[in-house]
Amino acid sequence: MPHFRLETNVPQNKIPADLAQKLCKVLSKSLGKPINYCVATVIGGVNMSWGGTTTPAAQATLMSIGSLGINENKKHSECIFELVTQELNIPPDRMYITFTNASTSDVGYNGTTFHDIFG
Repeated sequence: MPHFRLETNVPQNKIPADLAQKLCKVLSKSLGKPINYCVATVIGGVNMSWGGTTTPAAQATLMSIGSLGINENKKHSECIFELVTQELNIPPDRMYITFTNASTSDVGYNGTTFHDIFG
């Protein structure tokens, strides 16, 4: 159910092919969610300007049902920024992450919603 979407101006051919898988592992551990529910999307080559320059930058969203909050988001932010900085050389001060805590009725899966799955 967690979905992490990263958009960056780093060219797609400069993004490691396994970055999405690495992000799923980090998210699963940080959020305490089964990896088989984790989704990561990495979109490179976005026409993006940060502060009026095209120096490498990114914007991301993390949606999850639960496991988000004031203290939790600090932990998630730390491990995500560490991986993105390491893999894409994007400085931590050139990326935002927006956290969205979704309700079980707002996320569909397998022809229903998590509201019905979790009962």
